[in-house]
Amino acid sequence: MQASVTKWLDETAHRYPSKTALVDEEQKITYQDYRKNSIAIARAMIELGVGQQNPVVVYMEKSAKLVVSFIGIAYSRNVYSPIDVDMPGTRVDKILEVLQPKVVITTKELRLRFEQYQYKGKYLIYDDIIPQEDDELMVRSIMERIIDTDLLYVLFTSGSTGVPKGVGICHRSVIDYIEWVTEEFAITSDDSFGNQAPFYFDNSILDIYSSLRSGATLYIIPKKLFSQPVLLLEYIRENDINTIFWVPSALIAVAQLRALKNVDLTDTLKRVLFCGEVMPNKHLNFWRKYLPEAVYANLYGPTEITDACTYYKVERTFNDEDALPIGNPMRNTEVLLLDENNVLIPSSQKDVPGELCIKGTCLAIGYYRNPEKTKQAFIQNPLNDRYEEKIYRTGDLAAYNEYGELMYLGRKDYQIKHMGHRIELGEIETAASSLDDISRCCCLYDVKKSRIVMFVESEKELSKSTINGYLTEMIPEYMLPGKVVNVSVMPFNANGKIDRKALEEML
Repeated sequence: MQASVTKWLDETAHRYPSKTALVDEEQKITYQDYRKNSIAIARAMIELGVGQQNPVVVYMEKSAKLVVSFIGIAYSRNVYSPIDVDMPGTRVDKILEVLQPKVVITTKELRLRFEQYQYKGKYLIYDDIIPQEDDELMVRSIMERIIDTDLLYVLFTSGSTGVPKGVGICHRSVIDYIEWVTEEFAITSDDSFGNQAPFYFDNSILDIYSSLRSGATLYIIPKKLFSQPVLLLEYIRENDINTIFWVPSALIAVAQLRALKNVDLTDTLKRVLFCGEVMPNKHLNFWRKYLPEAVYANLYGPTEITDACTYYKVERTFNDEDALPIGNPMRNTEVLLLDENNVLIPSSQKDVPGELCIKGTCLAIGYYRNPEKTKQAFIQNPLNDRYEEKIYRTGDLAAYNEYGELMYLGRKDYQIKHMGHRIELGEIETAASSLDDISRCCCLYDVKKSRIVMFVESEKELSKSTINGYLTEMIPEYMLPGKVVNVSVMPFNANGKIDRKALEEML
């Protein structure tokens, strides 16, 4: 197996130099220029004296430039970490505190905005980096020293203490995952991807690197189109996009507005892959009705296992009320379904719930600069007392069905999946508790209505708009409560903790 994801760009740029690699609202980039610009970024990093295996923040609008920056950082043997330009400043500062980045790659305009944060390091301005003839000569010796256990990126997820957790993934994990994806779904240079996932979200890994390996074209679909389903589908048809990997909420929006009735994608869309949250069969059946020949696949997995670790190709008929399986492990990945006593539940045992635990090359190296959380989540395999073997405890519950397929049951703790994001409810509570008017608060997730509900104890009657007005400065929009319930006194259980079961009855 190769040592670096950059080898894919080396090979693809050689095979398809003039082929369009990346498309956004402003530009199209060929594979030749993709590689040339990436190596120019690597050279600029080297000249800045950044070193190797150091974190580099990329702070830009979602664009082709962002992707080029990722690969340029990889060529310099460093670690990229995207920060969303719309992320609240408090969260940005917390991420910077964890990362302690050596450099930030951004634009002239966005540098002015970034300077408000707690960062005093170096900057690289993307548009000031001009490719030069001897770039490759300057970069080659470092490129050749990359090994597959080098960190490739750090993506941040929610943290229960209010401090985001940085998940570190190495080259080997991405290589292993993408080789499986491109082979399982027969991705070639004739294909084109329609990207939905933000580049700070791990679902984007499949889009970026499947294209890179195969020579397919990656279309970065304008965000505004996802609120206009008919225009979204017309964009797919006009650009001959045949493969999408979206969060279910994006597919649901298309189904709810019956957009496929108005735009015929029969001869366009070949693959509809989804991951990040539960996909209701009610909405999937709408897609299957209008695009019966497409390949549909439900992928499952947290950020800590390189995007996904199980999959289910949707081939049989489901009723609207049926749950969709998350299927079986991907190649070179093993799922251990463990009960409360760490006893393995075999696939022959139907409907017995257990915690999904994962082992394999897909595992992250842990949480960046957070050994305590790493030890809690990445543990010694309890079934192996002979040598060190790490597994990741997902905190997700599942059971086997009559076909031996895994069925997702929900969260073991108070971490949820909402709008494609894994969220620690504790992070929202920590942010809200800092507000002067709130004495106590507790967040629950209303699964039926797919919304976060915050229970608030306060001397004032606090509205959702008031609370969210404050929280917008502290947490991302997707973490804001969808409903606020004022209670005169927060209920407590015998242990002196907030009685969540009592609150659940109020949902």
